Amino acid sequence: MKNENRLEFWEKKSCGTEFTEEEKYSKQYYEDIENYHYSLEPEIFSFAQFQRYHGKTVLEVGYGAGTDFLQWVRSGAKVYGVDITSEGYENLVSRLKVYNLKPEDVRIADCENLPYNNNFFDLVYSWGVIHHTEYIKKALTEIVRVCKKGGKCKIMVYNRHSLNALYLWIKTALLKSRFWKSFSWCIYNYMESIGTKAFTRKEIITMLNTLPIENIKIESILTYYDKLKNHNKFLQIIAKLLSIVANSEKVGWFLTIDFNKK
Repeated sequence: MKNENRLEFWEKKSCGTEFTEEEKYSKQYYEDIENYHYSLEPEIFSFAQFQRYHGKTVLEVGYGAGTDFLQWVRSGAKVYGVDITSEGYENLVSRLKVYNLKPEDVRIADCENLPYNNNFFDLVYSWGVIHHTEYIKKALTEIVRVCKKGGKCKIMVYNRHSLNALYLWIKTALLKSRFWKSFSWCIYNYMESIGTKAFTRKEIITMLNTLPIENIKIESILTYYDKLKNHNKFLQIIAKLLSIVANSEKVGWFLTIDFNKK
């Protein structure tokens, strides 16, 4: 039932498409989505490094409306993509037609069962997706399986020890007189689709240590959401002070994970 709830949520609208009122599948619809996406999350460019993968074989796990996917195609990479929703698939296929771009392969598939051979991709990329799946360890195992030996994996998941998680707890637990509820409970029930998870560095390292990988780099990014950029100046000052006290290098909402397959 929980998986069905997740799927139903994302079938209604791909992530980021709620911020435009333009006609669906029109060029302006896609332009609005792209502009908004990168205005909120500009850190994607330095993490993904799209241009470095020209001519390389890239898999995006969870392409959604296809905003990052287009950057891989534009960079000259040989791009493959999977998403669990037909909504995402239709969005991406239409988007590629609008821009006259052709990927290697686009499919509807589950990140816990990737439909590709072992040791196939130079890079496997997933931004803000696998924390929505039921068994993230299985998704990580699949990501490593399809990556070539010596290849790279770049993943972003939510950070439970973040300012944004604290704000959500204040809003949905403390101010609702249920202060005993955990950050995990608040994120599971109130962050995007039901069942969303967030992780600590220690939890991620524990999962990764069982996989054939090396050169692991985990960082947190202090985001638009942690900085309360959509709120008034007073609250933004409070957020700034909190980030200083809590160490801004540790309390960002985005937890980026970068490693190589052995």
